[in-house]
Amino acid sequence: MGVIDGDGHITETTEQLAAYIDPAYREYGPQPGARGYFSTDGWDRSVRGTLGHSAGDAKTWLETMDQGGLEAAVLFPTGGLGIGWVREPDFAVALCRAYNDFFHQEFMPQSPRLKGVALLPLQDVSEAVAELRRARQMGFVGAMLPAVGLRKPLGHSDFWPIYAEAERVQCMVAVHATVRGPHFFGGDLFERFIEVHTLSHPFAQMIQMTSIVFQGVLEAFPRLKVAFMEAGCTWVPYWLGRMDEEWEKRGDLEAPVCKRKPSEYLTSDRVFYPAEASEWLLGPTIQSLGSAGIFYASDWPHWDHEFPENIHQMRERKDLTDEVKHEILGGTARRLYGLNG
Repeated sequence: MGVIDGDGHITETTEQLAAYIDPAYREYGPQPGARGYFSTDGWDRSVRGTLGHSAGDAKTWLETMDQGGLEAAVLFPTGGLGIGWVREPDFAVALCRAYNDFFHQEFMPQSPRLKGVALLPLQDVSEAVAELRRARQMGFVGAMLPAVGLRKPLGHSDFWPIYAEAERVQCMVAVHATVRGPHFFGGDLFERFIEVHTLSHPFAQMIQMTSIVFQGVLEAFPRLKVAFMEAGCTWVPYWLGRMDEEWEKRGDLEAPVCKRKPSEYLTSDRVFYPAEASEWLLGPTIQSLGSAGIFYASDWPHWDHEFPENIHQMRERKDLTDEVKHEILGGTARRLYGLNG
C-alpha cells in the first residue's frame, strides 16, 4: 500500500480563478496589483524567498508525488484557506464555485491520483449545501470548513444543514485554519510571524473543536466524519481532558446537547487528526486517542513543509508499530476520504 498525502496544497492564483469565476465578479475584490481575490496579511512567510514552493498546476504536483513516492494526494487550496474572511455572501459563492470548477477542470482530468477538497461558502448556508452536493457529484472527496474568519463558530446551528448534507452524501468535512486574522485566535498581540504562526493552527482548532462538540454537532450527526487539519495531534489529549472537566461540571446546564464526554466523541472512528513526524509525543498520543484516525499530511508546497523527509522520519520512529505506521501513511486517509484500494 502506497503513501497517501492527506493534506497537500495548491497555490492557486487570481488569474487562474478569474478564468472560471462568474464574469460579474471577475473584477471584484482587490484592485490590479493586489495578490488575489482572497484577503492577505502581509507576513513574510517565505523568509525572504528562501522557503516554500509554487504548485499551481497538476504537472508540478504529479512530478513532486513521483519524487516523494506518493500514491495519491488530497489537495486543499492556499488562498482559499481564507474563504471565511470574505464578507460578501454572493462573492463567496462565486469564489467557491470558481475554485471548485478550476480544480475539476485542471487537476482531476490529469490523474486520478489528484484528489480534491471543495470550498464551501458558509456565508450562505443554502448555497453551501448546494455547492457541497455539486462538488460531490463532480468527484471531490471532502469539503473544507474555515477555522477562522466566519462570524459564528462552526458548531452553530445555522451550519447544521451543511453537516446534514455531508452526512447524507457521505462526505468528510475538514476544519482548516489560516494565519490570516490573528485577532481571531489571540495572535494580534505579536509583531513577528514566528509568534503568530505558532499560535494560529492549534488555537483555531481548539476553538472550533470546542464549538462543534459542546453545541452538539457530533451528537446530532453520528455518521459525519470530521478532520481537524494542520496542527498535528499531540495537542489533542490535553484539550480533551480540559473539555471533559468542563463538561462534567457544567455540561448539564450549558451544553445539554452534548450527551457524552467530549473525549468519547473525539476518540471515535469518525474523527481524524494529522500526524507530524517531528511530534515528540506522537506514540503516547496515538495510544490515548483510541479509534480516532491519525493520517500523514505533507503540507507541501507551503514554507514549513518537511516533505518528503517526513515520510522517512515517520517510518524510522521507534515508538510506533509497523501496523500503526502503515495506517498513518495510507490506511487512515483511505478511510477518511473514502478512497478505493
